[in-house]
Parts: sequence; structure tokens; C-alpha cells
Amino acid sequence: MKLPETFAGATFDSRAVKPGMLFIALKGEKADGHDFIPQALAAGASGIIDGYDELAEAARAYRRTLAAKVIGVTGSAGKTTAKEMLRAFLSRIGKTHATDKNYNNHIGLPQTILNCPRDAEFLVVEMGTNHPGEIAALCDIAEPDAGLVTSIGTAHLEFFRTQENIALEKGELLRRAREFAVVSSECDQLETLRRLRPSGLAVVDPDVKWIEDALSENLPGAHNVSNAALAFAMAAHYGLSREDAADALRGLVLPGQRWKVLAVGGATIVNDAYNANPSSMSVALDTFAQKYSGRRIAVLGDMFELGEASERLHRGIGAKVGGMLAKGELDLLLAVGEQSCNWMAGEAEKFADARQICRVADAAGAKAALSSLLREGDCALLKASRGMKLESAIPEMQ
Repeated sequence: MKLPETFAGATFDSRAVKPGMLFIALKGEKADGHDFIPQALAAGASGIIDGYDELAEAARAYRRTLAAKVIGVTGSAGKTTAKEMLRAFLSRIGKTHATDKNYNNHIGLPQTILNCPRDAEFLVVEMGTNHPGEIAALCDIAEPDAGLVTSIGTAHLEFFRTQENIALEKGELLRRAREFAVVSSECDQLETLRRLRPSGLAVVDPDVKWIEDALSENLPGAHNVSNAALAFAMAAHYGLSREDAADALRGLVLPGQRWKVLAVGGATIVNDAYNANPSSMSVALDTFAQKYSGRRIAVLGDMFELGEASERLHRGIGAKVGGMLAKGELDLLLAVGEQSCNWMAGEAEKFADARQICRVADAAGAKAALSSLLREGDCALLKASRGMKLESAIPEMQ
């Protein structure tokens, strides 16, 4: 389609159409957006984007009209956190538009671009992938000026087979970035990433004391410090001062189920259940054990899309948890789901007292168990892949 000279953003939800917006008509598994074109036009839509290919073409065409620096963010873990940090940082030095929530795929990224104000100075786009070639396709649309890779882990190993293949996929953003790119000095597969980007790559120390101090109250943990260090390196490249960055971090609130601290019946629940893979679960456990005292309960659910490595990786987390139970860094493991009950809890029992380990089938079972287990002064961490919906295990207690 030929884009109108002016339009007021874009949406694929006909109920959200406002006068002047573009309506994105997509055929999905449950509904066909084309059926809602009349409602969109009645609501004042200024044009219709017909299908996935036209959406990509429209977003690419609009991106080329923007003066904003386009910065891509990807990684096996922490990309939404780093994106939100970068949004907060860049907003201190210029008008910034960024991906909403984690709309980071072949639908969400083009929509983000089409909703970017024409006078924005920075556009931050999160890029997700679970199959080879997806980062390249997103880069074809966004044409990034700069790129940030948070980490190379084992998420989606089912589809990538090896960690090096994950690095090659994520590293496509570094290779495509026109001007500048950043990655952690402690990133797995760093040499692979260096080969993809032999120049114009900042390798960042992830251990920064002033960042740790700024995050200590609202977002503790070495993984958050690392993400902030990467985001600051990118923002500093465009002129952000350390003082403004520290001030932005102190007021930062992340979206979704990401380290949300709740008071429930005199106990503390850390809801970090948005998603999980082995690396993010490991660092969450470390942060939880370091930050909280009292009786500490780890409520851990299945991690998905790990393929043939799933048993090994669940057992790896189980060994870590078992060691933490044995050393008193944790007091109870509540394993949720088939893989966690069989492999994670089974491995933990090799290191810890079996009485420290409970097994339940699903989030409903975890809620019932927590309701009976939790007492005043306890702390519980909730962590699992998104499909487990582990946030629904939070007890309804006063």
C-alpha cells in the first residue's frame, strides 16, 4: 500500500482504531482481521494494511522517512528490561519511542515503527526470535542504526540446536547495525559475536558500582546491573550523562511480571513469572537468596522450548537449588509442572532433604500449596516459562 502523507499510528485491533489511524488486517488462528475492516473504517481509519507482507513493507517505508536513530535490542534474557532502561535513558536527552510491553515479533515490531512520532529522536525496538532467520527479517524492516545484545543463553534451544547458533541469530543485529553496537564482556559466545562485528562494537564491563547502587532498591541483581550497563553504554554514545542515568534508574518500573514485590498476608512474594530460561532462572535464584532473609521458598515451574536439552537443563537448575537448600540459602522448593517435578525436583533431592521439596502439577496446585505453606515473614520467588502462568499461583490473602 502507499502510506498516507499523515496518519495517526496503526493498530490490528479494530476496537482501538481512532480517526486517522491505519488498520492492520491480519488473518490469525482465531480470527481474520479482514472481517473487521468495516468497523475500522467506521471508526475513522485512514487506510488498511492488508496482511503480513504489506505490514512489513509499510513499516520499512515509514522507517525510512524517520530522522530518529533506530536502536535494536535482543538477547536470550533481559531484552525487555534493557529496552525499558534504554527508553528511560534516551528520554533524558531526546524524544523517544519504544516497543510497548514485549511486542517484538513480525507483527509487534512493524506496529511499533508505524506508531513512532515523526519528530522522535530515538526509536528503540525490541527484537525476539525463536527460529533461525527471524532477527534478519526484523532487521530488514527496522534497518537499525545501533544494536544491543543482552546475553546468549539456551532459550529456544529446541529450534537452534546449539548455543553458537543462538549467537549467530542474535548477532545478526550486531552485524546489521549501521553505526554502533554493544555487548557484555561476560556474554557467552563473545568471540562469535566479535567475528560478526569486528569494528564499532563496545564490549562493556557488566559490573558497575554506581549502577548497582542506583538499582539496589527496585531492581536488585547482577543481571539487572549488566542490562543497565549495556543500556548506559548505548545511551552514553548518544550523549547521556552518568548523573541523568542514575536518576532514571532510581525511578524505573518494569512492565509485566518482572520482579514485582508484593505483600501477601505478612509474607513477601517476588513475582518474576513473566518468563524463564535456565540462565534467567539461575540469576533470579541468586538475587532472591542474596536480597531476602527469613524462610525462603522457590516456586519454580517448567521451562519450555529447550528441546533435547530440556532434561539436562532442568536437572542443572535442580542441582543448583539442591545446593542452595543444603547451604540454607533456600528453605523450600515448590516444583510446578511435569518437567520441574520429575527432573528439577528429582535432582534437587540428591543434595537436599526430601522434606524441603514439594511437587504440584500446575499453577492451581501451586496456589493451594502456597496458601497453606506461607506464613508471616516468609519470602517466595515465582519463576517459570510464560505458558505456566505461574502468577496465578499468588494466594488471595490479606
